[in-house]
Amino acid sequence: WGQGFPGWHIECSAMIIKLLGEQIDIHTGGIEHIPVHHNNEIAQSEAVTDKKPFSKYWLHRAHLQISGEKIAKSEENVVYLSEIIEKGFSPIAFRYFLLLSHYRTPTNFSWEALTAAQNAYRKLKEFVSNLPNNALNTQLGSSTSKCDQDFRETMENDLNTPEALAIVWKLVKDENIPPADKRATLLDFDKVLGLDLEHNEFEIAEIPEEIQKLLDEREKVRSSGDYKKADELREQIKKLGFVVEDTPSGQKISKS
Repeated sequence: WGQGFPGWHIECSAMIIKLLGEQIDIHTGGIEHIPVHHNNEIAQSEAVTDKKPFSKYWLHRAHLQISGEKIAKSEENVVYLSEIIEKGFSPIAFRYFLLLSHYRTPTNFSWEALTAAQNAYRKLKEFVSNLPNNALNTQLGSSTSKCDQDFRETMENDLNTPEALAIVWKLVKDENIPPADKRATLLDFDKVLGLDLEHNEFEIAEIPEEIQKLLDEREKVRSSGDYKKADELREQIKKLGFVVEDTPSGQKISKS
């Protein structure tokens, strides 16, 4: 199709040059653009500007799949971001899900996998929100040099995001690093990952009355030692879109 519509490619290249400049550092796109579309961009842009290379680095994303098949309108298996949000998933949790696989590797989408990613993402956000911070909401502590070096080397190794997330969780679990330093380091990592770790979107300012009644009832049965009933109430609350966590300071609730 690229050869059939040369005018479209010329217009596209002209727009890119106008918006980004005559040369750019990184150009991304799907692997299906390698044989025609991106080659056309290179030829047309370099011919117009007489500057080479048009882009220093090309990062081509492998396909997102469902059940091992490419997502495509022709296959009638397209999942839109709006549908993901309607089902109660955070868009950034979907970003976390994509970071779990290397960009050169096909990613297999399923609602179960996205649920697991959102649960992990929620735990990470809640962990950061519970780390010490001051009243001005600025960082305490300092970035840990060893973790920072490992993270940097991993990302510089062809954007190895799965390994980068492994380093994040290794840092979370490391009991030898002071909490304030953990927070500073994680927020530094987040400048690259873009997971908005500083703000806990799952926290709720006002608990709905129906949920509060269930929480009060659950607190009573837990105090009486009826943990089976407490678990049943937790599941009932979960079906209504909220997650209950038992902490030393009492029940903590967040959006699911």
